[in-house]
Amino acid sequence: MLAYGLCFQGTETPDQVRQMSRVAEEGGVETIWFACHLFQREPIALATMALGCTTRVKVALMAMSPYVIHPVYLAMVAATLDEMFPGRVVLCLGVGAPRDLQAAGIESPQPLAVLEQSIGLIRQLFEGRVVSYQSERFQVSGRGLNTGKCDVPIVLAASGPQMLQLAGKAADGVLISAATSVEFVRWCLEKVAQGETSAARTVKHYGVVYAAASDNRVEAYDRLRRTLAFILRGAHHARNLELAGTSLDQEALAKAFIEGEWEQISKFVDDDVVRKHSASGTPDDVRSSFGLYNSVGLDEVVLAGQESAQDLEALLKTVGAI
Repeated sequence: MLAYGLCFQGTETPDQVRQMSRVAEEGGVETIWFACHLFQREPIALATMALGCTTRVKVALMAMSPYVIHPVYLAMVAATLDEMFPGRVVLCLGVGAPRDLQAAGIESPQPLAVLEQSIGLIRQLFEGRVVSYQSERFQVSGRGLNTGKCDVPIVLAASGPQMLQLAGKAADGVLISAATSVEFVRWCLEKVAQGETSAARTVKHYGVVYAAASDNRVEAYDRLRRTLAFILRGAHHARNLELAGTSLDQEALAKAFIEGEWEQISKFVDDDVVRKHSASGTPDDVRSSFGLYNSVGLDEVVLAGQESAQDLEALLKTVGAI
């Protein structure tokens, strides 16, 4: 059965997070994902607050970058939260948004090696023993976590073929980024499967999906046009667009954002783009889209694009979660 998650981007206020977290739990949401975007609100603090105002729902620290925070510290954070809220914490690693890293003057060389080393080091620390770890980027000499052993799943945010294969090889789950088409999700999960070297391992499949429902299909589409334009302008979405058969002038769209041509930006994202890269439209359209994402292998659809507790509650009712 398809599970649902909820994604916070760091733009939400603490009050919004508190209210929506409670609605999420009441609505049967399995995991609340807190994105780590530099210059936005800090995800660890918000995740702790969400854990404190709920009793069951899990939280995931999403795409925490070892270029920004050392893996030892990430292990400390996850293990401490798990000690406070047992079984309710997920640690998701990722390189980080390139533009955010550049804005903060942070370089990110050799991402595949750095993420593989980060997973290896954190796994050893989670085992609760004294660790001696030596790699090109990270070194730990005879130290262990004071919290002891913990069982926190490690998820890898990935979109390129090698990183997806690494998720299959080394992580407990893979997170596919937002605005991805059903066809791209299928391609991603095929790459993850190629990396799985042990039949005993189970890699969970998560995907962030923007969603909007309305009895007026165009009204629902309109809610997401600018957001999808912002995401899909990135060059790394070229394969996503190609596999979906989506026609979108990424270069012109990126230029429109730079020049602040706000009225033109939404026009780049026509109804076909919205339909292929979100779960949007009438309630039947939304349910059908979620069914397609489930059919290609997603275990949990992480809902994005909800701006209030009322929006979230309405969407959960639409998909039959409540």
